[in-house]
Amino acid sequence: METGSRRFEVIFDLAGAQKELDAIEAEMARDGFWNDQRAAQDVGRKRRLVEKHVETAKSLHTRWEELEVLKELDKEGEDVAADLSTAVALLDKELGEVELRMKLAGPHDDRDAIVSIHPGAGGTESQDWAEMLLRMVLRYCEKQGFESEELDYQVGEEAGIKSVTLMIRGDYAYGYLKSEHGVHRLVRISPFDAQKRRHTSFASVHVYPDIDEEIEVEINEKDLRIDTYRSSGAGGQHVNVTDSAVRITHMPSGIVVTCQNERSQGRNRETAMKILRARLYQIELDKRKEEQSKLEGEKKEIGFGSQIRSYVLQPYQLVKDLRTGHEVGNPQAVLDGELGPFVEAYLIQLARQGQPSA
Repeated sequence: METGSRRFEVIFDLAGAQKELDAIEAEMARDGFWNDQRAAQDVGRKRRLVEKHVETAKSLHTRWEELEVLKELDKEGEDVAADLSTAVALLDKELGEVELRMKLAGPHDDRDAIVSIHPGAGGTESQDWAEMLLRMVLRYCEKQGFESEELDYQVGEEAGIKSVTLMIRGDYAYGYLKSEHGVHRLVRISPFDAQKRRHTSFASVHVYPDIDEEIEVEINEKDLRIDTYRSSGAGGQHVNVTDSAVRITHMPSGIVVTCQNERSQGRNRETAMKILRARLYQIELDKRKEEQSKLEGEKKEIGFGSQIRSYVLQPYQLVKDLRTGHEVGNPQAVLDGELGPFVEAYLIQLARQGQPSA
């Protein structure tokens, strides 16, 4: 019974979301609310999230009430031990999920996410590792109920991928996936080495919030080089007959983004600009964080070799996050998308540091 008692405050706080929802709906009902479409869409998005909070609060209250009934029956001598144990476990699980979501305090945590994966040096080895990471991310998204859309996919020369960019849509997609941003290291017996030697491979995962049009990022058209070409990835026969794929190079920063998933060159250009905007916004945020770290005397190694997580398949089996210290002895489960414990450990660490990620 300790589970409900020590965490009842969480239920109480969520129930208060109804008051917040009423205030939002009152704001949406006022005259002239829809005159500013951008602001109206932002409020509408907030309303959708608060509605989910209210639904969660009601579900928690229902489980709490069911638990109280079972406790009374238990006191009266009824044989409800199994039902009582199940009810406690369900409440504990749901409360855990709520508490984790409450740690998503970053300004863009509730947004969709743009995920890009690139292999490091090492040719086929790292390209294969990049594809393994792609599968891991997609499996995790499936478990979370997120929708994924492939924006760009560059096939590796012998195996794996040269790069991939995904749009991940779902509540708090960026908040959950931001834990994967960084360099991932793999140690294994290479399936491409005839002598069966152990190899170390690196691949980077970049995660950006889909800031859409709400946040102004100044991009001068004169700074862009826009190329079109025929799509080479999966997507139907049309990819081979029209120059619909778009590559945009932002010359001041050297950033290159591509998109080839749409039939329309215009739609691909629009999506590529969205990715570029998100990346430039993230660069600006990183600059601010770096400046703040210098002011605080915090020293961090920045570079491709500073991996966030290591996946060791040989000579032993272990996945360890080097930021949080969390580790798991079942790499296959992690590579199958069981990222929950790593995500939770990362969010808890951010909450303790008082540093919600943007």
